[in-house]
Amino acid sequence: MDSINLNRRQFIGSTTAAVGGLALPAFAEPDPLIQGKAEHVISIWLGGGMGQIDTFDPKRKGDPKTRKPGSYYDSIETAVPGVQLSEHFANLAPLMEHVTAVRTVNHTVIDEHAAATNRMHTGRPISGTATYPSIGSIISHERGAASEGAPPYVVIGYPNVTRGPGFLGPKAGYLYTTDTSQGPAGLSRPDGITPGRQSRREQFLAVLQQNAQPTDESRLLNYDAAIEESLRLSGPEFNRAFQVGEEPADLRNQYGGEFGQRCLLSRRLVERGVRFVEVSHNLNFMNGAGWDVHHEGILDQHVLIRELDTAVSALITDLKSKHLLDKTLIMITTEFGRPPEFDVRGGRAHQGKAFSCVLAGGGLSHKGAFGVTDELAKNPVSDQVSVPDFFATICAAAGVNYRKNLYDGDRPVPITDRGNPIEALFT
Repeated sequence: MDSINLNRRQFIGSTTAAVGGLALPAFAEPDPLIQGKAEHVISIWLGGGMGQIDTFDPKRKGDPKTRKPGSYYDSIETAVPGVQLSEHFANLAPLMEHVTAVRTVNHTVIDEHAAATNRMHTGRPISGTATYPSIGSIISHERGAASEGAPPYVVIGYPNVTRGPGFLGPKAGYLYTTDTSQGPAGLSRPDGITPGRQSRREQFLAVLQQNAQPTDESRLLNYDAAIEESLRLSGPEFNRAFQVGEEPADLRNQYGGEFGQRCLLSRRLVERGVRFVEVSHNLNFMNGAGWDVHHEGILDQHVLIRELDTAVSALITDLKSKHLLDKTLIMITTEFGRPPEFDVRGGRAHQGKAFSCVLAGGGLSHKGAFGVTDELAKNPVSDQVSVPDFFATICAAAGVNYRKNLYDGDRPVPITDRGNPIEALFT
């Protein structure tokens, strides 16, 4: 027995010595977290699928009549040498020093608009077990409103689950309006409700709440929180943000039509402390087909591009004049791009393997363009950017930790599906 114990001790001692002499691999420290300067995000959503080859990644000219693949329009030079845009971005081209067209965004969803819309709002595929939060809800959840008198998240457009808070719950949800001339319907008091009458109503509500039985049920607590929030925001101070008519007429004209007025409203909301604003450039808007340019829908695509050019260039100039551009990240996204080939009626199909999303302002080191596609904007050649990478870039720019986990109950969910920011935009 003693010899057995001795041999065991000798073995352990010799093994420990041998291991001690090895250079064991050290765990690598993660790269420092990238933290940007932006305090607000204005997200412009181009529903339908903006064709990168006809907008932010122009290539050689094509011909729909002979089915020669290529751009539908001529291209023009910009303020950034070597970066070209569609000829219909005449106002944006001189401002490209403040802009980066990320030309190599990609995903695998091409056949279904709803699924691709979900991907480009939540940053991940649809799941049968979880409803994931949108990027607007993520930013709002992590940073809250920028001032006490404003909600964190406003959608100027129609409500949709892909824009919503998912498992983060109602507190990370949004207010929405489809009318730039007035605030959200639920926050607008009827004309007959005077300040005195509103005060009496709030006093009665306070008495009811004081006498109510205590509860820890989340559904009831969320309901009470929603009432408190609506009362706080229904007053004239926040609702004045929606009175776009207060702006000088020449400025309103610079922004252009209805979509431009939505972009002007987004600036007013940012000024009042809204953290994240989504502005929808709707389907079937202006040119009859929106960005979904199948078949003859492409004939008037230039009308939509020009409207985008007018509004976004005005927004950049306006934010800059008010010293808000470095504090406000503008992002332009869409569900997928368009291939260089023309269909039998002259339009374009869907393409997810390479398309453009755009960033402007937000204190980033802008390049005019990032990422290179092939000669027909069909495949990435260098600097591919996944959707999680693009979302991580937005989070980093807005001061959100893109490495942390959110929690769906007890289940950890990586906030950006393990994306990495585009480091070149932060140097």
